[in-house]
Amino acid sequence: MNQTVLKTVSPTLALFYRSKGYKAPGGLRYPGGIVYYPRQPDHKDPEYTPSKLFRVERIRPTKNNPWWLKTILKELKIDEANRVTIVKNIPEVNARLWKIKHLIKVTPITFPYGEPTEADINYTILKENGQCVVTKTLEPQASQIDALEKFETDKSKMDSTTIKKDSRYKWNIAFGGGF
Repeated sequence: MNQTVLKTVSPTLALFYRSKGYKAPGGLRYPGGIVYYPRQPDHKDPEYTPSKLFRVERIRPTKNNPWWLKTILKELKIDEANRVTIVKNIPEVNARLWKIKHLIKVTPITFPYGEPTEADINYTILKENGQCVVTKTLEPQASQIDALEKFETDKSKMDSTTIKKDSRYKWNIAFGGGF
């Protein structure tokens, strides 16, 4: 009798004990085991391209933290000497960043004017908000150069020495007709 009861009861008990809570039907499954339950049934994710690089800034000191967190900070080169570094957006690095998330601030790097080439490396600036801007040297246009040469060689132009002489002359003969 005990055998027959166990055979009928054990599968139901196994299902009961193995369940880890109620799971609602539906939902959108994302990589990493995340399930999202949207409010509207016709929900579609917006198009988004993740950034290739992250700007990582250490915002908390490493003091009073375990040695394995300090090791991760040293590997990423954001220990006590350096506060900011740039890392790739890859799963291995993201796993490390997740472990030290309470010590850092992560900002995705964007390129509003296009990605810099190898020749532009000396002219790039990385701002605190994550924008990487290329500032090349500006060259004047040919019309601007011609206008400057025309202005410099103009005979009716008064340069500083002429203005000084004229002012001195007017000062010396104040009542003689200079004004």
